[in-house]
Amino acid sequence: MEMTMAQMEAAIEAVLFTMGDSVETSKLALAIGQDTDTTRKIVRNLSDKYKSEDRGIKIIELEDSFQMCTKPECYEALVKVATAPKKHILTDAVLETLSIIAYKQPVTRIELEQIRGVKCDYSVNKLIEYNLVTEVGRLDAPGKPILFGTTEEFLRTFGLSSVEDLPVISADKIADFKIEAEEESQLTLDI
Repeated sequence: MEMTMAQMEAAIEAVLFTMGDSVETSKLALAIGQDTDTTRKIVRNLSDKYKSEDRGIKIIELEDSFQMCTKPECYEALVKVATAPKKHILTDAVLETLSIIAYKQPVTRIELEQIRGVKCDYSVNKLIEYNLVTEVGRLDAPGKPILFGTTEEFLRTFGLSSVEDLPVISADKIADFKIEAEEESQLTLDI
């Protein structure tokens, strides 16, 4: 017996609510007996319904997965009932390291240190602790250095669906950064 649209939406809601974390589109498709393209359309339609009805929850898309979560506007009400989640503070050094990983992934610690010009152990360890970065493999080179990449938590934290949604840096901006870096290195040498 085939499910009605209301039954499929209810099943998707139940799965997303119960799982708490993101659920792959293929698994949602299996749950409702549809192909992934149809399932993706149904979930996006359900997400649009939440937006139009001004609900307290929303569905976010993370690469090829979906997750149900609370809307940021409802945070104040939630804090009154629940313990406030711990906010992680990203220092400039940690944020700079995260930016390099996000744009260059997969990347080794040595590559990070060459780009930043300083050791990155602390920053990488903090990013792993905050679950914004994870080990994604090892480079096929002597010593088999660890390759780092961003996580789903990174996407959630920065409101991205995938790393393709990262802002594109214009060629003019890159040229400005290069000039600035060269000027800084000259200042250091002139001292």
